[in-house]
Amino acid sequence: DDAPKIPGCSNDFMLVKVQTWVKNRETDEFVGVGARFGPIIESKEKHANRTGLLIADPFDCCTPLKEKVAGEVLLVQRGDCKFTTKAKVAEDAGASAIIILNNRHELYKMVCDQNETDLDINIPAVLLPKDAGTILQGLLSLGKVSVQLYSPDRPLVDTAEVFLWLMAVGTILGASYWSAWSAREALIEQEKLLKVSVDALYDQLFWIFGKKN
Repeated sequence: DDAPKIPGCSNDFMLVKVQTWVKNRETDEFVGVGARFGPIIESKEKHANRTGLLIADPFDCCTPLKEKVAGEVLLVQRGDCKFTTKAKVAEDAGASAIIILNNRHELYKMVCDQNETDLDINIPAVLLPKDAGTILQGLLSLGKVSVQLYSPDRPLVDTAEVFLWLMAVGTILGASYWSAWSAREALIEQEKLLKVSVDALYDQLFWIFGKKN
């Protein structure tokens, strides 16, 4: 992880799941990356809040919003100002989190400038690739959209080559890879349980027959 860390901007880069619902019906799931700044994103799905999603106005979220929000997650576009500026504007407007849409089809590390030494951002920020943004805006045209953000415990983005690859290929493969990763973990756990069961059976048989002898 070679991106600089400064006070208020020292989070590790972690992948974040963004689950969506339209009119209370579960729909698409995306994979983004959390920012260097802001609070740590909840790691447990069961503890993550499901919150309404709104498009920021102005969409770049570089200047104060035209209207306050009531704890919703704001969807904003990348560009025209710093990531930290967008997050602070969203927080001041009453947002509970911010989803920034990249202007490219890959993910990008959201860092801070070296001169930003007094950061006090208290909402999480997640960046999604451009194609995810197109889908999200389409969902918003269908009705009320809510989202859930959480970051299951996984290796850091920077410590695994496959995660760097994921940041290049984007969202759809990301969700597929995450599912495959989870399936692999489940298989490993099953193998562990099977080994424990077999070992316990051997111990029990040894105790029975050993005692008879």
